[in-house]
Amino acid sequence: MTGKGKLPDINQSDLTQRDDNDTALALTKSKASPNKLIVDDAAKDDNSVCYLSNLTLKTLGLFKGDAVLIRGKKRKDTVLIVLADDDVDPTKIRLNRVARNNLRVRLGDIVNVHACPDIKHGKRIEVLPIDDAVENPQGNLLDEYLEPYFRAGHRPVRKGGLFTVRGAIRAVDFKVVEVDPSPYCIITQDTVIDCEGEPIKRDDEESNLGGVRKQLPQIRELVEREGEDGDSSENNK
Repeated sequence: MTGKGKLPDINQSDLTQRDDNDTALALTKSKASPNKLIVDDAAKDDNSVCYLSNLTLKTLGLFKGDAVLIRGKKRKDTVLIVLADDDVDPTKIRLNRVARNNLRVRLGDIVNVHACPDIKHGKRIEVLPIDDAVENPQGNLLDEYLEPYFRAGHRPVRKGGLFTVRGAIRAVDFKVVEVDPSPYCIITQDTVIDCEGEPIKRDDEESNLGGVRKQLPQIRELVEREGEDGDSSENNK
């Protein structure tokens, strides 16, 4: 009986009740979906790799250095090389900003991870720079950016994917326009890299990869306008 002024009886189960919608808890409980992992940020900024715990590698039947196909949102997918890192939670996968952008996912989103054993060595790829990343370009993009980037290791690429290459002076964003064999392959020393062509525009959904760089003209104009307004106010005093 609950009289006036008396607190209702406490159900002991309420004291330990948790939100089953919590992503990490739901994935931990769901042993039927080991391929579904939570996106976390990568400590090392490498466009071509992802990081899983050794436990997750074993669960998925993967080995360090394997190629994996990762499916994100809006029917987007990409191919990366998986590496082991026991600092990664078994329910998570670490991806850098470039990989997340290609998958259209954010930190905390869910991706599907599967082995990609059928990926082949590339015969030829066509890569073009993004126009807002190469204003007043100088030098040879192939020699200064693409050759060193791809020769550093056997990097996987996916047709339609974007990647960032950091040079001595600035970072440049590129898009993979064509791949042979399609839709993805591993770049080797024998792969022909074609980058002849005009820079291409960035899609609206790809704007995150450009970051602040794409907004610099608008920011600069706003700062200059505020400076002019400030000068006018001083002169009117």
